[in-house]
Amino acid sequence: MKVTVVGAGNVGASCAEYIAIKSIVSEVVLLDIKEGFAEGKALDLMQTATTLGFNSRIKGVTNDYAATAGSDVVVITSGVPRKPGMTREELIGINAGIVKSVSENILKYSSNTVIVVVSNPMDTMTYLTLKSTGLPKNRVIGMGGALDSSRFKTYLSLALDKPSNDIQGMVIGGHGDTTMIPLTRLASYNGTPVSQHLTSDRLNQVAAETMVGGATLTKLLGTSAWYAPGASVAYLVDSIVNNQRKMIPCSVYLEGEYNQDDICIGVPCIIGNSGISAIVDVKLNEVEQEKLNQSAVAVRNMNEALKEVLK
Repeated sequence: MKVTVVGAGNVGASCAEYIAIKSIVSEVVLLDIKEGFAEGKALDLMQTATTLGFNSRIKGVTNDYAATAGSDVVVITSGVPRKPGMTREELIGINAGIVKSVSENILKYSSNTVIVVVSNPMDTMTYLTLKSTGLPKNRVIGMGGALDSSRFKTYLSLALDKPSNDIQGMVIGGHGDTTMIPLTRLASYNGTPVSQHLTSDRLNQVAAETMVGGATLTKLLGTSAWYAPGASVAYLVDSIVNNQRKMIPCSVYLEGEYNQDDICIGVPCIIGNSGISAIVDVKLNEVEQEKLNQSAVAVRNMNEALKEVLK
């Protein structure tokens, strides 16, 4: 099995690292436009193989899409990272052309691949990839919900002072500070509702911390986060290539599901070797559905900026 990661920056390199360390596939190709950059990252990562005990091969290339041929999954991380004070909306004009070009070049050599979009604004870039390539909707996946959910579970773990692996929770909606929806009602600790262990005020605080989780890290680091995004991509890729059929919130094209149409937005999906094998209806209550409706309006407003790109 083969995975290509486009973009060898912090996020892309972390994706390649975690995919290799977990031995998810036999070959990882890391591609970047900067001369020698991906080659250097790949060589550095390969030199950890004997000490970390993995056998996956990592190859770095400069803008050589022929080296990506036959990829089962392609992860697109390329684009300008969000800087302090920059909204995801401001990234559209810069990143849309990059993502469109990358996806078109990838499909020349891997026509049956599943594309995982990480570039921001993620929901809009997922929509762009789907519309510009004409791929079936199951083969274009936005990663954001997996990352947002991992942050939600982390904040729940800290609030509960319990192991994060004992906690279940998901975030739906747009991958943005004001558009994501942590589903506190459905969050659980070892099968018991989290609401039995935390006050409503503390739960609301956890939700608020989750929603600004990315912005918090950007402020602290001076750039976008990379460890958690890389791990979230590896988790998603693992479910695809090994047909694990995990339920993971992802940005996917909706055609009536959750009362939404012609939009890519985060909802729980079953992830297998065909990409999105099913969209799961978790029966939102009226308040949650209204929040999703509002989130969809915001995402659609961002998508308006794609009109020129999609002509």
